[in-house]
Amino acid sequence: MINSAVSVDGLRVIRGGREVVRGVTCEVPRGGITGLLGPSGCGKTTLMRSIVGVQIVAGGTVTVLGLPSGSKPLRHKIGYATQNPAIYADLTVAEALRYFAAVLRAPESDVDRVIAEVGLTGEAHSLVGNLSGGQHNRANLAVALLGTPELLVLDEPTVGLDPVLRDTLWELFRKLAARGTTLLVSSHVMEEAARCDRLLLMRDGSLLAEESPAELRERTGAADLEQAFLRLIRDQEAARS
Repeated sequence: MINSAVSVDGLRVIRGGREVVRGVTCEVPRGGITGLLGPSGCGKTTLMRSIVGVQIVAGGTVTVLGLPSGSKPLRHKIGYATQNPAIYADLTVAEALRYFAAVLRAPESDVDRVIAEVGLTGEAHSLVGNLSGGQHNRANLAVALLGTPELLVLDEPTVGLDPVLRDTLWELFRKLAARGTTLLVSSHVMEEAARCDRLLLMRDGSLLAEESPAELRERTGAADLEQAFLRLIRDQEAARS
């Protein structure tokens, strides 16, 4: 689709002899927040790695911003925050971000901006190794925000954060989307689904639904999105039996 930032067609991934992504086909529209939701181990991270271009795939295609995933021109167009931060523990937050800004060829002025955006101004001169788990996650998110990425792929960026900070980050995500940035945000917390423009719901490596929160509620007849997801699972299991 011409309005899609990401187009996945028949994606299959095999890891450890097991098919962990099973023929997934989906789209991520440009300029909004798409939530990738499902229980831990359902294939969310593998799908994201495939979109970023760091996952070996067994079949299917992934097109990102009009190019095959992993293409060299995409390196400065995608911001990627993993579940396992790779920021050097013996550097301060500011030093680490200056290093990544140089690698990504982002303006050095971006360092102060992204530190403020993720709420780490008070920890800018603290060693990364001394940060709490939630602060570490925010420092990792700051790396993904450097430069002007057209697509942000964020793997469970709010895990381990208190409700107030989680709400602050979602406000930031909404501001970024309003600027035209496309966000793909994964979570296993269904309450975050309501904050998304569109949802990709996964279970056991397969895609259960691809629609807006309102469309999901209407289709399942459930006012609560978690109950809607559970209803989809029951329908899937009934179809298999």
